[in-house]
Amino acid sequence: MAQSKKRGTGKPQGRRPDRFPKSEILYGFHSVYEALNAGRRAFEALILSDRRSDSRMEKVGALARKNNIPVQTMAGDAMNQLAEGGNHQGICARVAGFPVKKVGDIWSALRERTSPFFILILESIEDPHNLGALIRTALCAGADYIVIPKDRSAFPSPGVSRSSAGAMEHADIYLATNLASLMRDLKEKGAWISGLDAGGDKGLFEADLTGNMALVVGGEHKGLRPGVRKECDFILSIPIAGQVNSLNASVAGGIAMYEARRQRG
Repeated sequence: MAQSKKRGTGKPQGRRPDRFPKSEILYGFHSVYEALNAGRRAFEALILSDRRSDSRMEKVGALARKNNIPVQTMAGDAMNQLAEGGNHQGICARVAGFPVKKVGDIWSALRERTSPFFILILESIEDPHNLGALIRTALCAGADYIVIPKDRSAFPSPGVSRSSAGAMEHADIYLATNLASLMRDLKEKGAWISGLDAGGDKGLFEADLTGNMALVVGGEHKGLRPGVRKECDFILSIPIAGQVNSLNASVAGGIAMYEARRQRG
């Protein structure tokens, strides 16, 4: 893969939620606190339990008041209903929907870059816990952009924000209608595309993950779909010892992202 340098420098399951809500309920300290810090959502109100008080509630309440956000109190049973059974820790917020970006906007972002880019493409990750974990790892490992498909994927919901410990609130997440088409366009712009799959023909640690690149992590059940797999320049596998023959999608993606970070300095 040396030639890569040539192309350029937990909420319970219920009814299906609206994927583009105008407003929604964030719950849990980290989700609400990081959303306040990120400043990317409009807050209608912070809602705190009237049955408990601790340093976290005081901290998030102080930050809300500093930003002129109304702070309300609510009984515990009502908060449980508001969070639809999610672990709210006595903290909820009524906020605008998460600002997902159109995939077409990624091109203007790439034009402004002066350094090689690293794009994480999450192909059909359906478990909100896996999506949240991958988003958090992507930010920690230095991925510049995260792309998810419009269909056959978990969406950046309050549950995903909770699973990411609030990291989702800081992420640039782009929504693509056709991942294969996006991958072809990225290759025309000088990116190399590496897909992650247990049956890959090249080991992850022998791959060159420097330069302009996109890493594609397949879904939990079927891995990379044929149309997406076809557009990958390389299919990479992670060496596994013992009787287990595969890794959880978020674990495999985390290993690959940190190998990319190691190589990219």
